[in-house]
Amino acid sequence: MTKFERLDETTASEAALPLIAKSKAAFGRLPGLHAVMAGAPALLEGYQVLHGLFANGTSFDADEKTVVWQTINVAHECHYCVPAHTGIAKAMKVDDAISDALRDETPLPTPKLEALRTFTLVMLESRGRPSEAEMQAFFDAGYGEQQVLEVILGLAQKVMSNYTNHIADTPVDPVMQKFAWTPKSAG
Repeated sequence: MTKFERLDETTASEAALPLIAKSKAAFGRLPGLHAVMAGAPALLEGYQVLHGLFANGTSFDADEKTVVWQTINVAHECHYCVPAHTGIAKAMKVDDAISDALRDETPLPTPKLEALRTFTLVMLESRGRPSEAEMQAFFDAGYGEQQVLEVILGLAQKVMSNYTNHIADTPVDPVMQKFAWTPKSAG
């Protein structure tokens, strides 16, 4: 497999430097994903923007954001993002039962969260073509058109990170290694 370089302030292009600084300011360190993405500054900038919009601009609460992120990470079998979002969920005070259910692909604690996971998977697997019945089930769970569109935003963000980690085989950051995860298909 091609070895993708992990860049930092000393090796990145001039265009990537402010983006690296932004990542370090946000996380107190340069996440490995961002170090890889710095090889294409437009990708890193796009990812930062989408992450900020999904994290701070959607109607989803912390539990729901975690459901969308981790559902996609697990479905894409992202060895880097599942541990990272487990740590992020802890920082957001999401109950470990939610994180564990997402990581283990077991039932979530509430029907509404389960409906969100199901709909996120439907959107991913159908490539954005849910059936009328699948849409109605999502609406019946208490979600609306805004949340349909916000799931699309979450998908766009996670495709960027999951695919980057797949091709770069990004090592899990040391701070997140305690949340290491192995996909079922690898077991």
